[in-house]
Amino acid sequence: MYLNGIMLVSSILDFQTAEFDPGNDLPYILHLPTYAATAWYHRRLAGAPQENLRALLDEVEAFAMGEYASALLKGAALEDQEQVRIADRLARYTGLSEDYVKHANLRIEIHRFTKELLREERRTVGRLDSRFTGIDRDAVGETPEYDPSLTNIIGPYTAALNDYVRGDLQFECDLPYEILNPRVWPWSFSDHENKYVSVAETLRKAMTINPYLNVFIAHGYYDLATPYFATEYTVNHLGLDAGLQQNISMGYYEAGHMMYIHRPSLEKLKADLAGFIGSAIPALE
Repeated sequence: MYLNGIMLVSSILDFQTAEFDPGNDLPYILHLPTYAATAWYHRRLAGAPQENLRALLDEVEAFAMGEYASALLKGAALEDQEQVRIADRLARYTGLSEDYVKHANLRIEIHRFTKELLREERRTVGRLDSRFTGIDRDAVGETPEYDPSLTNIIGPYTAALNDYVRGDLQFECDLPYEILNPRVWPWSFSDHENKYVSVAETLRKAMTINPYLNVFIAHGYYDLATPYFATEYTVNHLGLDAGLQQNISMGYYEAGHMMYIHRPSLEKLKADLAGFIGSAIPALE
């Protein structure tokens, strides 16, 4: 069956953009704008205007793909003076201290960031939605004990689902409803052994075989699990024919991985998806 459209919400198509492995510098570059958005939201960026997030992100994106990417590519060949300059910019955009950035070799891992940003306040920030804050047993650990953006929603989700299933659907079952459960592991990655999991090529083939397939991708600015800039990078490296580039559209929301828990973002997402469906389906004559 050929589809007119696919709607992706907080997607990741290429895990090389998210795995902070030695030798893989992509995640450090592609997470930087979301680090900046997070620091901006929690008012950790000195001098940054609080009324214009998008202007800040434009500046950070340019730095990430330019000077920062170039500095990381140089590795040990990076000169001391340039390292100091890059560390200063990173500190300015992330809200972390320049010393911390230098000690991390200019490479800020995601879980370290969520622990370090609000360490002085003895708070952590969420991974799925970095607007949320959490409290650890102490403030000296390297990474957070838990993701506060997950724990804040998992209870309401479970309660709502159980009420809907038993109340509206009248379906009775003694099995517990599992939102996230590691018992589904181990997943089979047999098709991706010895390489990063990527389904980006699958999407490219689908869009090439069916040139009428449209794709809409929704991102949250505060989503550290699937950062919007990483998705943009993946889309820009699909290898799509120029005539198919216009088939991909994107929506951006001032929320996290589950942007629909933020009412203004939910309303914008609904309108964006309705508009996408209308544009993807050919008008009937």
